[in-house]
Formats: sequence, C-alpha cells, structure tokens
Amino acid sequence: MSHVLWVVLRCIAIAVLAAFAWRRKSLTPWIFVGMVVGLELGCDLPHVAVQLRVFSDIFLRLIKTIVAPLILATLVVGIAGHGDLKSVGRIGIKSLIYFEVVTTLALAIGLIAINVSKAGVGVDAGTAASPVAGVIAAPPMHWDDFLLHVFPENIAKSVAEGQILQVAVFAVFFGIALSQLKEEKREPVVKLFESVSEVMFKFTNVVMYLSPLAVCAAIAYTVGHSGLGVLVNLGKLLLTLYGALIAFLLLVLLPIMLLFRIPVMRFIQAIAEPATIAFGTATSEAALPTAMENMEALGVPRRIVAFVIPAGYSFNLDGSTLYLAVAGIFVAQAGGIHMSIGEQLAMMLTLLLTSKGVAGVPRATMVVILATAATFHLPLEPVAMILGVDVLMDMARTMVNVIGNCLASAVVAKWEGEFGTELPSEAVLEGVEA
Repeated sequence: MSHVLWVVLRCIAIAVLAAFAWRRKSLTPWIFVGMVVGLELGCDLPHVAVQLRVFSDIFLRLIKTIVAPLILATLVVGIAGHGDLKSVGRIGIKSLIYFEVVTTLALAIGLIAINVSKAGVGVDAGTAASPVAGVIAAPPMHWDDFLLHVFPENIAKSVAEGQILQVAVFAVFFGIALSQLKEEKREPVVKLFESVSEVMFKFTNVVMYLSPLAVCAAIAYTVGHSGLGVLVNLGKLLLTLYGALIAFLLLVLLPIMLLFRIPVMRFIQAIAEPATIAFGTATSEAALPTAMENMEALGVPRRIVAFVIPAGYSFNLDGSTLYLAVAGIFVAQAGGIHMSIGEQLAMMLTLLLTSKGVAGVPRATMVVILATAATFHLPLEPVAMILGVDVLMDMARTMVNVIGNCLASAVVAKWEGEFGTELPSEAVLEGVEA
C-alpha cells in the first residue's frame, strides 16, 4: 500500500512539473520533466525502460549529422570573418595568445578535476550492445600515427566518416586562405559559411525539441539497466564541473585581473548583468549586447570591445572548454575505458582545436563531445546520460564563457595601454545607467 501511495505521489509531482513546464513554454523545464519521468519509468517499469534506448539513439544520430558542417562553418567564419589576418595587427595577435593560454589552463583544470573526482568510474552504461556507439576495438595510436591522422586526405571522406579533427584542420587552413583574398571575393564566401552556420544552429534548435524525450529514454534505460546508483555518478559529475569552474575563476581569472591591474570590484559590477543573463538563458549570445556595452562603460575602447568579445565567442569559451575536458574523460570512465596520460593529453589537444567551433548556443558542446568520443573510439551512451544534468551544467559554463570574454577585452585594452583612455558614448552610458 505504501508503495502504491509513493508511486501516486511521484506521479502527482510529475504532473505539477509538467504543468509548470507548459506555462513556461520553454525547453529547459521539459528536460527536467523528461529526466523525472525517465527516473520513474526506470524505477517502476524497468522491463519497459530498457526498451526505450532507441529514442535516445535517434536523437544522438540526428545530433551527429550536425557535427561536420557546424564545426566547418563556424571555424571558417571565426578565422576569415575579420578579413586579412595581417590587418588585425597587434590586437588580434595579443587576443589569440591570451585566448590560447587561458583555454589551455581551463582544459588543465577540467582534466585534473575529473581525474580527482572519478565521477564516471563504476557507471554501467550498457555500451556493449549499443548499435549507435559503434565502438571498435582499435590499438592505441602512436604519436606519429595520431599526427598523420590529424590531416585530411579527402574532406568529403572526413565529413562522411565524422572525423571532426580533420574537418577542423581543413577549416583552419581554408579560413586562413580565405582571409588572404580581396574583400569582394572573400565576402560572398564568408556570407555563405555564415548562412550555413545559421542553418545548422536552426537545425540544432529543431533537433533539441527531441531532447526531453531523449533524456527520458536515456535516464529510464540507465536506471532500469543499472539501478539508482548511477544517479550518484551524475551528481558527482555536476559537482565536479561546478567545483572546477569555481577553481578556474579563483585560480586563473582573478590572478589575471590582479596581474593586469584591472579594478576587480568595478569589473564585477560591470559583468554582473551579462553574467546573470547568460546563466538564466544558458546562451552566450543573449548576453553579448549588454557585455559589450558594459565593457565600453568600464573603460575598454569600442574598437577593442568590438573585436575581442565577438572573436572570443569562437576562440575563448573558457567554461565550455573546461566542461569538454570534464565530460570527455567522464565518457571514457563511464564506458570502462582506461585512458593513459598520453591519451588524455591527445584528447585535450583535440578539444583545444575543436572547441574553437563551439557556438554560443545552449548545449552546443554536445556536438563536440560526440565528435571527440567517435574520434577516440569511446562509447556514446554516457553522452546521453549527461543530458540529464546538462541543463544545470550549461548555465554555469555559459556564465563563465561570458565572464572570460569580458575579461579578455579588458586585458587586451590594458595590454595595449588604452584602458580608460576613451570616454564611452552617451548612448552607452544611458544604457548602463538604465
């Protein structure tokens, strides 16, 4: 009797969550509903739950189709969108140096955090029987094999096989070559790739409507197959990410502010609003106008703000980069695959490049995680498991992305000796005061 009452109470809770989600008309609460429904099915109807994996597999297949065109288009636009690289000058060089140093530190902190917490160890994701995972037993690659594998011999073949690292390398060379063309010849191609990237963003948005069902199926299968113990691992993963992000803010960004003598309290006041918007919407783009306005009001010249922050949306996603390190090793741990330090560093190098194509839209990092898992022959089921808590992780990493890019503009302005040398426009001041 008590069991029946407990089931009824849980069904009522699900109904309340569904009513809340219906009123909000947003995808995020529906993902929470899917997670709770999947948990309920896995607990009470395990025989039904284990048959639902096909729905999460369908979702994963659709997401995989986005990988190559999205990475190709965003990287080309990010590199060639500003024109000739030589014309970018000192600001461009200093920005790229800063981006690479900080994102490398973010990867390192994420890698250390997940190896310490071992959040994925002990998870039984049932990868052996998955038709989607396509796990192929392959001998470990030596460094020369890996280096050769990085470069494509046929871009169409690389796209068809989902070799995202090869696609990214092709995009880098293509973007550099494109940036050398005259404006009239370069602009149509850049606009074409911008259109392709926009289409792929819309494609992603459409596919993401299936994410509540995919989350439900993934959680239901995982709980039905492995029991409730797996939720402990997801909780550990969430805590690992939040702890690593806090460590990144305190151990990397704060010392950078002190090193470049950026006024800490004024900076915190300036980024409070865009950071809150980013956390609430889990979308970096939603915070972009406010971030640029507030940085100009802080004392960063408009020409530096206009270059550094948009460029950072392709090259300086600190929170997303750290998350990729945590999630990538979690997938390997959950799949029962031991990765040596060398293999982990190879994965970090891959992520360091492919993360440059991560879009500032919700859950876009999943695309890179799936691509990286395929490159290193890791199972895909743990990626579906991550969906259950990805909403909470997405909000935090997006907020850190925005904070990192705002700080990058201030650092470059200080580096150039131009911080506070130009008064912001009246429109900017009115917007900040409003």
